[in-house]
Amino acid sequence: MKKAKSVDEYLSALNPENRAELERIRALVKQLVPGTEETMSYGMPTLKYKNRALVYFTASRKHMSFYPSSWAIEELKDRLTDYKTTEHSIQFTLDNILPSGLIEDLVRVHVREIDAERE
Repeated sequence: MKKAKSVDEYLSALNPENRAELERIRALVKQLVPGTEETMSYGMPTLKYKNRALVYFTASRKHMSFYPSSWAIEELKDRLTDYKTTEHSIQFTLDNILPSGLIEDLVRVHVREIDAERE
């Protein structure tokens, strides 16, 4: 896949099922945090809040990934036991998507930390 220049270009290159799932996440985060800015960063669709990366989201052949922040993953790790996680990402599949409530809570944690100017 060639390097996308925009979130729309990135999403348009995905299969319809993955695209629909990442569009759901995109819309949910934008509704929860109005005024987010869309950009591409590190080759990934990125939503920025207060000029800082709020979330990244990607799709690969075997899974999708959501990057809310290491703080959010650590704080909500008890709710992430059904997913493969790294320090910065949560991997999920179409068979085991991230529930909207969980995404919202992960985003709220990161918004709180950005508002507190945590580095």
